[in-house]
Amino acid sequence: MSVNLTLLTVMGALYACGIYLILERSLTRVLLGLMLLANATNLLILATGGYAGLAPLYNKDTGAQEYSDPLPQALILTSIVISFAVTAFMLGIIYRTWVLARQDEIQDDIEDLRVAETPRFDAEDDAPIPAETSEFPLTMLGGDGRTVSDHPTAADAPDETGSVTAGAKKIPASDAAAEEQPGSRNVTPGPEGGVK
Repeated sequence: MSVNLTLLTVMGALYACGIYLILERSLTRVLLGLMLLANATNLLILATGGYAGLAPLYNKDTGAQEYSDPLPQALILTSIVISFAVTAFMLGIIYRTWVLARQDEIQDDIEDLRVAETPRFDAEDDAPIPAETSEFPLTMLGGDGRTVSDHPTAADAPDETGSVTAGAKKIPASDAAAEEQPGSRNVTPGPEGGVK
């Protein structure tokens, strides 16, 4: 397959101008850049189709290599429709911006500037051990892992038999502490997640 050098040069120039315009802050220039990119893409698809051939109508006497490939033409038609829709959408945005602010340049957003100025180090997120952020601190299990609580109250304190009151019944302090640890030791799981 041979490629037309003029088509490639024009396509490269359109891509370069389109990318330059799309990086501007003016919405009108962004729209022109999108239109140039769409036309450059149409030329790229056209260049992939090769040289023009016969119309793709079936005839017994014509060889398959003499036909023109209809796929690039269908893709270009689809690209034209999509670029028209994007252009209409961008024109609506430009008109709305002009009605509201009488300008088509995108201004810096105050919130974006504030986020850009924040330091990258966050003491809580970057800490080696995450800080407790729950509003309900865990007080049932003591800091040493053996006592029931760091701050025992009269009701929570184990009596002389080593039991604590839980609801309406007394349970051993070791079982109460085991309830607060993952994989409770005083509950025997039954079949299908039930409790025996």
